[in-house]
Amino acid sequence: VQLQASGGGLVQPGGSLKLSCELSGFTLNYFAIGWFRQAPGKERELVARIFAGTTNYADSVKGRFTISRDVVKNTVYLQMNSLKPEDTGVYYCNVLILPRDYWGQETQVTVSS
Repeated sequence: VQLQASGGGLVQPGGSLKLSCELSGFTLNYFAIGWFRQAPGKERELVARIFAGTTNYADSVKGRFTISRDVVKNTVYLQMNSLKPEDTGVYYCNVLILPRDYWGQETQVTVSS
């Protein structure tokens, strides 16, 4: 099982970024894939999750972020619009395949003018 995250970077407030999480070793059809983030000095938090056709979001990103998937490419995306400085952090993608969690490598998102 591997998760390869990419797409982070530096963006100005109000800008957009799209993160990608390429999955291998399993098929995303059968598992929930989540995007988490961790800001400096804070705990890791769930940003968005997708399972089949169902999505859910943290309140802080609702209306600004969209999680989606491409089953052919076995990839999950996080489109982030109207970015705010408080969105800054290290972002990870995750899947729970019992009995353990699997995490992709981090991708840094910095929102600053």
